[in-house]
Amino acid sequence: MASGGDHTHVHDHDHHHHDHDHKHGDSFIGADGKVYHSHDGLAPHSHEPIYSPGFFSRRAQPLINRDFNERAFTVGIGGPVGTGKTALMLALCQNLRDRYSLAAVTNDIFTKEDGEFLVKHKALPEERIRAVETGGCPHAAIREDISINLGPLEELSNLYKADLLLCESGGDNLAANFSRELADYIIYIIDVSGGDKIPRKGGPGITQADLLVINKTDLAQAIGADLGVMERDALRMRDGGPFVFAQVKHNVGVEEIVNHVLQAWEAATGKKRH
Repeated sequence: MASGGDHTHVHDHDHHHHDHDHKHGDSFIGADGKVYHSHDGLAPHSHEPIYSPGFFSRRAQPLINRDFNERAFTVGIGGPVGTGKTALMLALCQNLRDRYSLAAVTNDIFTKEDGEFLVKHKALPEERIRAVETGGCPHAAIREDISINLGPLEELSNLYKADLLLCESGGDNLAANFSRELADYIIYIIDVSGGDKIPRKGGPGITQADLLVINKTDLAQAIGADLGVMERDALRMRDGGPFVFAQVKHNVGVEEIVNHVLQAWEAATGKKRH
């Protein structure tokens, strides 16, 4: 029989199949039979095992009974570290703030840097931006323990009678995706610097986000990434779901992204864009 130590190791390995480097606090089995853990001040949470990246056509649909008076239509922006999430937040603010009442919540693991970036670049008036520190499990704050984000979003929504709220997740791995309880529209942003293999690696963000953005296409040549391959794989992995090639910093593709967001906003709220 395996020694206790071995047994623990196997259990841990099973539980952390999505390759996290950070240490978790104590794990325990909940009444529902799932493994829960707690760390970094987050409520105890379990992680749904992800057996396949899923399908765009079978993605979780927006909630039917959503009350937009309680919390405005919320756009979730996710993606790995360094792909351009905060730059996209800034670009969306710049494109929408003159016509719509906006507010933004950013998630960082240990700092408030992304929020400070938005303030510094005057994306919105400072009081409309909140920064949340999630600790070492950024995906928990957008999936299993979303209260850390819902609080500030609801507060900002009511304070500023927001039309649209933007919520940027902390950078994570390809397995992170937003809960529909939090995001009415999900944008997942990757970039070409990881190489052209990233779209076909899949993961719930790539396959199931409402919109996939492939950013920094101007780096493709330097990296040796083939945009044709990325396009083919993105279409295949996403069942033909929409994606946009972009250079967010240079405002390339941003208008198209804004258009997707406003189409979804119109469909969900019944309002017309202005």
